[in-house]
Amino acid sequence: MLSHRARIRRRVDAPPESVYETGMAGLIAIHVREGHPDFIDLPWHLPLAEWANASERVVEMERGLSRHQVVFVEYGSGLYALKELPPALAEREYGLLRGMEDRRLPAVTAAGHVRAAVKGSEGGEGGEGGEGGENGILITRFLDASLPYRTLFMNKGLERYRERLLDAMAGLLVRLHLAGFYWGDCSLSNTLFRRDAGELKAYAVDFETSEQHEKLSDGQRSMDLDILEQNMTGELADLQAEVQLPPALPVEETGPTIRARYQRLWNEINRQLLILPGESYLIQERIRALNDLGFSVGEIELVKTEQGDNLRLRTIVVDREYHRRLLHGLTGLVAGDRQAALMLNEIKELQAKLSAQHKYTQSLSMAAHRWLEQMYRPTTQRLREALGQRDDETELYCQVLEHKWYLSERAKKDVGHKVALEDYIKNRLAPQPVT
Repeated sequence: MLSHRARIRRRVDAPPESVYETGMAGLIAIHVREGHPDFIDLPWHLPLAEWANASERVVEMERGLSRHQVVFVEYGSGLYALKELPPALAEREYGLLRGMEDRRLPAVTAAGHVRAAVKGSEGGEGGEGGEGGENGILITRFLDASLPYRTLFMNKGLERYRERLLDAMAGLLVRLHLAGFYWGDCSLSNTLFRRDAGELKAYAVDFETSEQHEKLSDGQRSMDLDILEQNMTGELADLQAEVQLPPALPVEETGPTIRARYQRLWNEINRQLLILPGESYLIQERIRALNDLGFSVGEIELVKTEQGDNLRLRTIVVDREYHRRLLHGLTGLVAGDRQAALMLNEIKELQAKLSAQHKYTQSLSMAAHRWLEQMYRPTTQRLREALGQRDDETELYCQVLEHKWYLSERAKKDVGHKVALEDYIKNRLAPQPVT
């Protein structure tokens, strides 16, 4: 994986992820995970603020506000964000990110961290002035096909997603809190958004003030929500000075609105149910209701109440990836949870049609195979012919589904995949005339 082998050496006690001590100018040590570039060719002797003119790998990216210097570098098709901060904080944040990844929480992926002796780090001319005259750099993999919040407001064509931001932020904070993760700096600037079949999914990107606990107290959760309200009010006020905000996002009301949506979702997930004798069917109903919200149920807990034979049901939610896991198991496709839910609905509709045709119940796996061969693959192949290779094929497929429903509603009949696909390519993807 590593280049410049004559100038670096692997520490004898280094773990498989690899820690390298180097004799290169500025670079003291670099910790890199398997599967990522070695980053050795970057100008580590300079503060990040001076990299733009020192490396051809540096690229400009739209991003939120940050108290630290951040640059983006490109390796092939991969983009990486490098953030400058004291070495101890860089290593701590790297560890938090690895823990989040192990828990399958929605966050960017940690690629490595660096200790560097940067020009001016002792005198304050460059860098952030880490301990002992050193700077730390946290390296994360940029989230493919993601958008910072400012892009949602500044770019035409993305208006439909702005109001989805409310549910995305509420859902993100619920996911983190269920896992005992206190964010400490919840804001739009510290969040990336990925389109998910007409909805948005939010991913956290900044964790300097974060803490991992076994379980959060109500006070810790409330503090995170207070920070969210304060940060979002300031960010939206700044944004309103540049663009017209939609009516659904009034500056003073948006934070409290997200907090209310968070509380409704949190209460529903943690709601306990009283099971009377003969009502055991309510257990599966409760699990299905949580699955419909996208949550996977890891455990159920039944405890006897003071009312004799009555039981109290408590469900333990593990993540919000129920639909995407089911779709992946059936088809091998990787999709967002909302995308997966829409495609699973199609598979179930096909299952019902096949069962009626054959006069006996067809398995969901058989229907998934038919759907993959007869609907998904032909559609994505046609999209590739029209657009070239794309990373967001599942999102485009879901947009074709949405277009099909729109055309079918207008025609008051099912227009079919082929008609919807060609109309989508012609009318939704065709370049708009310049006015």
